[in-house]
Amino acid sequence: MQSDELQLARLRPFEAAARLESFTRAADELGLTQTAISRQIAQLEAELGVRLFERRNRAVFLTDEGRRLGRVVAEALTSIRTEIASIRGSRDPDTVVLRCQLCEAFYWLMPRLAEFHAAHPEIQLQLVSALDPLTEALEPFDIAIQTTGRACGAARLLFTAPDEIFPVCAPSFLDSPDPLPPEAVAHLPLLFHRVTPQDWFDWPDWFAAAGLARPASLRMTAFDSYPLVLQAAVSGQGVALGWKRTVSGMIDEGKLRPVCNLSIERPGELSVFRGSRRSNHASVERLAAWLRAELV
Repeated sequence: MQSDELQLARLRPFEAAARLESFTRAADELGLTQTAISRQIAQLEAELGVRLFERRNRAVFLTDEGRRLGRVVAEALTSIRTEIASIRGSRDPDTVVLRCQLCEAFYWLMPRLAEFHAAHPEIQLQLVSALDPLTEALEPFDIAIQTTGRACGAARLLFTAPDEIFPVCAPSFLDSPDPLPPEAVAHLPLLFHRVTPQDWFDWPDWFAAAGLARPASLRMTAFDSYPLVLQAAVSGQGVALGWKRTVSGMIDEGKLRPVCNLSIERPGELSVFRGSRRSNHASVERLAAWLRAELV
């Protein structure tokens, strides 16, 4: 019994570290020291007889066992919080919370929401847009959409979806309506989205995937969000990388045009996750099925 009580006492520090994929940030959230978090998790690993985290270069990454346990613990703690909210009279189980990256929410999802509501008038949807990865989520969610490769903590992957990436600019930015050769892109002013860590496909990745040598110097302008990158491209400030799902509407409207004929196919560019929030299960399943039909 005493051993079980000790394990339970360590689950909250573990849940925070698994959700944030960081001992330091878990310590800040819980008001503990990083050493205390590390010690609690090491003791939990010793009691379970498995490694829950890999420690590499001062960073930590969930093992498969850690991800499974993190998911279960997160769901359990969410159930407790939900029940407490229910007792206090503030529970809303009929609302489904969809967390979506800002660019996908604004450019891809919003034009399709009317179709979703028409098909599922019984579902009350709350859309939460975000720039940060799932490990930075401040509130529980039912479903989340974000770029594959960004930190996801213990969220459960439902499926991935493909996309294509190619350079775009304002139609007036180039003198000729004809596509440029791909190697000419390096000589144009380039616009990019700077994030830390750089878990976002950007110009170095595009040159590498295209098999093009990256020049020693590039004319690049950084922005702190991808929607700003696109708006800068629309206003004629340079060339941006365009995700097909995101920029197709602007191309159809004549606001953007492809710069060249080279497109990089990314089979699993987007990931859709199931969160730990406990809403109406049938409604969440319908939303996930609708997203799969639209994305895959």
